[in-house]
Amino acid sequence: MVSDVHGNARDLARAGQGADALICLGDLVLFLDYADHSRGIFPDLFGVENADRIVELRTARRFEEARAFQSRLWAGIGEDRAGAIEKAVRKQYAEMFAAFPAPTYATYGNVDIPTLWQEYAGPGTTVLDGERVEIGGRIFGFVGGGLRTPMRTPYEISDEEYAAKIEAVGEVDVLCTHIPPEVPELVYDTVARRFERGSRALLDAIHRTRPRYALFGHVHQPLVRRMRIGATECVNVGHFAAGGRPWALEW
Repeated sequence: MVSDVHGNARDLARAGQGADALICLGDLVLFLDYADHSRGIFPDLFGVENADRIVELRTARRFEEARAFQSRLWAGIGEDRAGAIEKAVRKQYAEMFAAFPAPTYATYGNVDIPTLWQEYAGPGTTVLDGERVEIGGRIFGFVGGGLRTPMRTPYEISDEEYAAKIEAVGEVDVLCTHIPPEVPELVYDTVARRFERGSRALLDAIHRTRPRYALFGHVHQPLVRRMRIGATECVNVGHFAAGGRPWALEW
């Protein structure tokens, strides 16, 4: 199981070795690597110095300044912003989906563009969002995307829409989401030094339906990677882009 792949196609190609299936919890796209500002769509378009500046502004939570800075950069691009981003994302998706083994079960992250996935997902890849599937005799539920933030990443939805998808999944053995439940220890990023957005609806569902596992990613350097909530083992499966190692779920 992997999450937050962010362009790491090399390790992704090996992630499913020896497993019955690969599960991916989203964020295939690498827009900007906060550890290496030379990697990603943003520095490819605007250069490393501008990437350094945008990371500085966002880390300081100066989001309005960051948006104004980006607007000035985009004004200098000949083609429209959406077209430039889509072209770069398509290149990354072609590499990522080609690396998926069969079978793969995947849902979207907050930086993904769902409308493009069906173009690249091969017959061995099943994309699920607000849906259930049986894998190895167990019922898995999948809910993709993130909740709205000042970062305005591509696949952020309202709390109400997210809660509806959680409700649609219902009772499952394993609940797979991109974002974690809203628990301070699970949503705090120790390197970014901020609380990411977790879902209260997801936390309520864990209390109510008591899945055996709740698995997620999104927070790259969490304060706590694993904790039990009632009968449910909650696990951040890891920042795959950095470590290149999948997390194994064994029965």
